[in-house]
Amino acid sequence: MASSSAASSSRALRIGIIGFGPFAQFLAKTMAKQGHRLSATSRTDYSQRSAEMGVTFFRDVGEFIEAGGNEVIMICTSIMSLSEVLKSIPFHRLGRPTLFVDVLSVKEYPRSSLLQVVPEDSDILCTHPMFGPQSGKYGWEDLKFMYERVRVRDHETCSSFLQIFQKEGCRMLEMSCKSHDKLAAQSQFIAHMIGRILAEMGIESTSIDTKGFESLLQLKKNTENDSFDMFSGLFVHNRFARQEMENLGSALEKVREGLVQRMLEEQEKKPIQENDENTN
Repeated sequence: MASSSAASSSRALRIGIIGFGPFAQFLAKTMAKQGHRLSATSRTDYSQRSAEMGVTFFRDVGEFIEAGGNEVIMICTSIMSLSEVLKSIPFHRLGRPTLFVDVLSVKEYPRSSLLQVVPEDSDILCTHPMFGPQSGKYGWEDLKFMYERVRVRDHETCSSFLQIFQKEGCRMLEMSCKSHDKLAAQSQFIAHMIGRILAEMGIESTSIDTKGFESLLQLKKNTENDSFDMFSGLFVHNRFARQEMENLGSALEKVREGLVQRMLEEQEKKPIQENDENTN
């Protein structure tokens, strides 16, 4: 639950969104419901969808920056396109200090990237809403929201933005981007990796599925719903993921060797059993 001091600082914000794909639209729906004023820009023309949601849409990122008057600009691009998107933003056309927020699934990479390009008088908040349109379709209660205040001087605006997720009942997890990526490599990346492997194997439901196998099928399905671009970003831009992939390969080989060894041991027993039968 939000503290009383945090709740008292909550107010409606002018929030601009760069990258208005399905995940951004999913977040925007709740933000609009809470009374925040939204604008968006994207390489794809989402003007019709934006109009339906009450979001002002700009095809040109420069016009978006100048006309929005945004207190918060939320970066909702894919991990792999972040660098290109940041290069396209005319930061010099900002009319006021702004809180820049990313919602990517890796954190050290956007943290470093934003620190390099965001003007000194603007703030930076790195976040990871650890849910999406599927897991959050019935509400955000008890779903995890990670964040790090990378560079925050306008505490009122930052607090009001965090309140968006606190009000919906999210479990707020404040931690460093480094800690996030280390933990995410052990959990999120490994889950996606296993799911991709199962999809590559082409596993399907059978008439004798166990509960464990049904869980694997669900993991495969969830993974396939995410783009390969997103999955590759979890590997390419999380330095801890490389070690976890090596650990996975080593563990698989160790298990395989154990099975082969047991098979060889059983094969060695067969001649003895056959001789005993001949003797009788």
